[in-house]
Amino acid sequence: MSDSSKTVKKDPSQETVAPSDDPTAAPVTVVDPRLLIREEGLKGYLTEFKRKVKGGELGSLPVFVGLIVIWTIFQLQNDRFLSADNLSNISYYLSATGMLAIGLVFVLLLGEIDLSVGSVSGLASTLFAVFVVDHGVNSWLALLLTVVTGIGIGALHGWFFARIGVPAFVVTLAGFLGWNGLMLWLLGESGTINIPDEGPVHLFGQSSFFMDQAVIGAYLLAGLGVASMLAGSLIEQRRRRAAGVPFRPTSEIALRVGALAVATFVAAYVLNSSAGVSNALVIFLASLVIVDFVLRRTPYGRKIFAVGGGIEAARRAGINVSMIRITVFAIAGGFAAVGGMFFAGQTQSATLNAGGGNTLMLAIAAAVIGGTSLFGGRGTVWSALLGMLVIQSIQTGLDLLNMNTSIQYMITGAVLLGAVVIDSVSRRSQKAAGRA
Repeated sequence: MSDSSKTVKKDPSQETVAPSDDPTAAPVTVVDPRLLIREEGLKGYLTEFKRKVKGGELGSLPVFVGLIVIWTIFQLQNDRFLSADNLSNISYYLSATGMLAIGLVFVLLLGEIDLSVGSVSGLASTLFAVFVVDHGVNSWLALLLTVVTGIGIGALHGWFFARIGVPAFVVTLAGFLGWNGLMLWLLGESGTINIPDEGPVHLFGQSSFFMDQAVIGAYLLAGLGVASMLAGSLIEQRRRRAAGVPFRPTSEIALRVGALAVATFVAAYVLNSSAGVSNALVIFLASLVIVDFVLRRTPYGRKIFAVGGGIEAARRAGINVSMIRITVFAIAGGFAAVGGMFFAGQTQSATLNAGGGNTLMLAIAAAVIGGTSLFGGRGTVWSALLGMLVIQSIQTGLDLLNMNTSIQYMITGAVLLGAVVIDSVSRRSQKAAGRA
């Protein structure tokens, strides 16, 4: 290597580079920009925020702005919208479709689509009802068999896509039709199987783990969430400091944890003013935390982003693309089955309408509206929560205003289109800024 291009690394956070035009000149230290941002304090973060926005890196900003606008409009139209009872209903009913949206986030990160999750969720609730009611299977064993069936169905779709080469759109469209037909056949002429309110059905219903202590439980959950974030942030800070790489200062950690504490305890207070925190919401949030860890902190999660960002590059990096595709569709099928059980818990039955109607479209819309890119390689599992908050808020608000279902569909469709437009414009801006 020539002296003119020699680079000497002294620290992971900075580099000492000799200018190429004058080998005898004093070396120039190049500092990691993340360190400069944190050294400048609030001004540095504000500058970084403006840079990201100009570069098209909007993140969840459009969703938060949209949610504030939606809540403001509906509250002005009907002062019951932000009441504790209504917010409790929103938090409960978003969970079922939200579980489907979690699975779809995985698929969308690959830049693909799964049109079968609605039918798989309906089939799952029907299989559970058949196992328990018609064959007397233990309800918990029936739940396990149902979820395993959903995973198997998803893996089958992934196998046709990854191994045979059938487009995911076609495979899952066939699944949408086929599994819906199987559900109708299992339900028979009656079209409905009532499920006893016990076991998993009661668990996924509008009840709380803490029963009479739901008020205490809500604050315990809020405290657990805040403590977990604080502990995780401090552990990461210590690990990164020991490795000599940029880390979040304690003041920033305190600010983030404080913001989370305010949000969670306010939410706990509001929900306690009504029916408390439902089991369904707790399980949904726990699923988000676990899946977020898998996607951001494990090699498997990084492989998913790599495949979504570029198949050929991922393959050259030694990633088993077929395996990633099959497992991702299996995960989507598993979450669809769990979502079907949530629907069964809401109605205590398996019906012809289970997983039908606009369930699929709402699940896809939730993931996309929440910020997961349709083009793959970019997104977060928290999109499922943010998107469902937007969609469920629209549905509940229009119900309070006695609006027709057709109006709900049109408004939700417009919001979905807006999210996709923002995503497309954002990608174009990032390309122009050299960040795509």
